Amino acid sequence: MGKISKRAENLLLLIWAQAFIALLGSLFFSEVMNYEPCELCWFQRILMYPLVIIYGVAAVKKDLSIALPGLIMSGIGMFVSTYHYLVQKLPALQDTGGACGLVPCNLTYVNYFGFVSIPFLAGTAFIIIFVLHLILWKEQKEMK
Repeated sequence: MGKISKRAENLLLLIWAQAFIALLGSLFFSEVMNYEPCELCWFQRILMYPLVIIYGVAAVKKDLSIALPGLIMSGIGMFVSTYHYLVQKLPALQDTGGACGLVPCNLTYVNYFGFVSIPFLAGTAFIIIFVLHLILWKEQKEMK
């Protein structure tokens, strides 16, 4: 376990908070608003939910090596969310979203301001986590 700076600790907590807020948001949409998640939503959840544990443990133990899987998972999550968003918004891909499972992946429950949908929110969370982790990684390299 290496020594991490106070800024790195704060970044870990910020990343954990972002993952936790995304978890609460997805549970709000499914459990409170009763929006049935589609297949791509489930993949995004599978990639997001463990990040809460990964970054939480890394923050408590003050060990960045524990958080490395989070960088990989958030990177994959960015691509899944981007694809899901494109399935919802691009007419050329909307036909493929209809055969996604019991709940079509091109179904848009939320459409704030004409562009903010659930995959957009998930993608934003994955991007924030990914970028903050890269900043954290860069800072740790400079500290060595």
